[in-house]
Amino acid sequence: MSTLWIAAFSYVMVWMVTVIGATLNIPDAVMGLTLLAAGTSVPDAMASVLVARDGYGDMAISNSIGSNIFDILLCLGLPWFIRTVSTGRAVYIYGKGLTYTASMLLITVFTLILSISLNRWKLDKKLGVIFLLIYIVFMSFAVMYELNVFGEFNLPECPSLKA
Repeated sequence: MSTLWIAAFSYVMVWMVTVIGATLNIPDAVMGLTLLAAGTSVPDAMASVLVARDGYGDMAISNSIGSNIFDILLCLGLPWFIRTVSTGRAVYIYGKGLTYTASMLLITVFTLILSISLNRWKLDKKLGVIFLLIYIVFMSFAVMYELNVFGEFNLPECPSLKA
């Protein structure tokens, strides 16, 4: 039963974020990168903080990486599989900025591993500040790509809503 509640609230959350983005003329991708990502990552962050406080830094890092792998491979792969099987057509992604964002994400993962290694596999305040700065830089560039600051990467949003 709790899974149904989570599914219902997730649907409402995505719907409301979409409506807010359309009302404020903010692209769907930007709303997903910011509000939806933050909203769905809070439980993971809390779990990582709790286990890191107990001295299980490896579990905290594994939780963050594992949840992202789960989100990317299963939470995207399964709906796309179901959609293509049920309709017989491919699902198209219209964001050309996704190529740059995905490349930056890979660089971020390598930087994460390199930073932890250079810090002698210790999670401390210095590493936390470094990760926060990397996150700010990543999000700044990702949002700028989605807002077409560096060129025309994305189509106009929600053409079906414009009458």
